[in-house]
Amino acid sequence: MTENNRANNGADSGKLGVFERFLTLWVGLAMIGGVVIGVVAPGLVDAIAASEVASINLVVAVLIWAMVYPMMVGVDFAAVAGVARQPKGLLVTLVVNWLIKPFTMAFLAVVFFEHVFAPWIAPADAAQYIAGLILLGAAPCTAMVFVWSQLTRGDATYTLVQVSVNDLIMVVAFAPIVALLLGVTDIAVPWETLVLATVLYVVLPLLAGLLTRRILGSKDAIERFSARVKPWSILGLIATVAILFGLQGDVILRQPLVIFLIAVPILIQSYGIFALAYGAAFLLRIPHRMAAPCAMIGTSNFFELAVAVAISLFGLNSGAALATVVGVLVEVPVMLSLVAFANRTRAHFPEAQNKLS
Repeated sequence: MTENNRANNGADSGKLGVFERFLTLWVGLAMIGGVVIGVVAPGLVDAIAASEVASINLVVAVLIWAMVYPMMVGVDFAAVAGVARQPKGLLVTLVVNWLIKPFTMAFLAVVFFEHVFAPWIAPADAAQYIAGLILLGAAPCTAMVFVWSQLTRGDATYTLVQVSVNDLIMVVAFAPIVALLLGVTDIAVPWETLVLATVLYVVLPLLAGLLTRRILGSKDAIERFSARVKPWSILGLIATVAILFGLQGDVILRQPLVIFLIAVPILIQSYGIFALAYGAAFLLRIPHRMAAPCAMIGTSNFFELAVAVAISLFGLNSGAALATVVGVLVEVPVMLSLVAFANRTRAHFPEAQNKLS
């Protein structure tokens, strides 16, 4: 059994800390606090919003980095080779992300905004919202999945491999899929955003985690250090939620009905995709420490990329950009509910027959 497996097993048997046990409450308070800050301190929000490089907010990037780093400390590179002996989880991730998710999101967007919501939404606005939802559906998660994996006690090494393969496919598949679904051929993908996000959210935390493991040396020291830094990951999540809701507080208060309507297909898509991926993992008898992260990757979105492309294609104040922002607002509470469900159903999944080694 590898160091990573021991760490995972130890985490399974340990008690949840105060932050994890009441995480939904903290996140709810962060949402409310973020909206309040956005209204009463717009100057602070404007300063945070201005700290951007390639459409990536650097303040949020630092917080996401803090969330991801504790997970990366648990990555045991000696176990990466063993992933080839457990291919089913990776297969579920790739099939759901690239052969199903973009198309179901497009289908739901068309159904709701061209038919169900047609009496309340102008056709021009509906087309914009559909475009934004398509961008969300074609951009599976990169960074936040490490947080969801940690909260479900997922295998850190396997999660890293899943995300890395997913990112490589995204480089070549994102633009063609979006072009196909939007019916256009000239999609200006902001490659700088894609590359920078991958470096910030995956490469740098991974290097820091590997350096930390090398400095600490022993298995016991790594486990003790991981236990100490884990609360900072949760604090990073709470602070990120507060900032995101602060940045969008004005929109939330000005257009509550539109945000609700956009959220409806996103909610159906999120829970439907999770049910599909998690159910497939259950039927394929994939161990829970791999099954939960593989379902989370498809359910959550790479919102930085979706927002950046929406702005570059349709403009900052477009309906498409608004739809991608609603995806950000909906994601955290949805993912927390799915984390809770995954943890409650852990006992129904088999243990790994062949541990990664």
